[in-house]
Amino acid sequence: MKQRIITGIFLILIMVPIILFAQTPVLPIAIAIGSVIAVFELSRCIGMQKAYAFIVPLYLLAASLPILSRFMALGSLNATVRPESAKHLAQYGAILMLVLLFYFFTVAVFSHGKYNLADVCVLFATAFYVLAGFNSIIIMYDNEQGGHILYLAIFIGAWGTDAFAYFCGRLFGRGGKHKLIPDVSPKKTVEGAIGGIVLCILTMILFGIVCNYFTEYHSNLLMFALGGLLIAVVSQIGDLLMSYVKRYYGIKDFGKLFPGHGGVLDRFDSIFSVAIALMCLTTFVDFF
Repeated sequence: MKQRIITGIFLILIMVPIILFAQTPVLPIAIAIGSVIAVFELSRCIGMQKAYAFIVPLYLLAASLPILSRFMALGSLNATVRPESAKHLAQYGAILMLVLLFYFFTVAVFSHGKYNLADVCVLFATAFYVLAGFNSIIIMYDNEQGGHILYLAIFIGAWGTDAFAYFCGRLFGRGGKHKLIPDVSPKKTVEGAIGGIVLCILTMILFGIVCNYFTEYHSNLLMFALGGLLIAVVSQIGDLLMSYVKRYYGIKDFGKLFPGHGGVLDRFDSIFSVAIALMCLTTFVDFF
């Protein structure tokens, strides 16, 4: 527990300058570094870290997508252009991933059984999910109304839900009588999941109130409450999803970069799902 707390404080100290200078290249560069490490951790988990025909394109994507996402947003500094920029970014991203999928299948077919098709599919699908999650942070920041503030909800909601669920599980789920999904994550309880949802909703409402008083935006508190519900649910699903991948391949953690927390994939597992969900939600509704 002590090591986990110390590492958590260290992570906060790293995140603060990234958040403060998010409008500069600091944010896309930080996300690019995290994406590359995540691809390495994933490929090592699957046992394909030396399958260079697959890994090299993923490394190139991981390093370049955050930079390209920010570059495309440079010309979209007003509200009338931002939606068009986001639309083009989504189109290019979809085309790129379809091409990559066809490339993966082609390499697998001509490898004459060298690579397990199931592993290839897990590598592609999980890498797509992780890279989409990381890049959703930049897309939200650059292309949504109030995105430079609202993107903070990704981290507040995901990590808040994680902490709330942990402490509520310890407080109300003692004895583990009501396991959530023991086959995937033995320690998670129903009490913890419910506590995480309730407290995340309250936290998001509080975040909306703070935005009302300290920013130029007027918060739609109902949307912040609904957003809190969505964040809390998908955050825990995202956590369980990456736990399922680890359990499937028989490992405890994806990495050891953050002592007590694991690797990038372990620490940001819920961030991916929350970033994607919140980006999709803000495409259709406004929080401000």
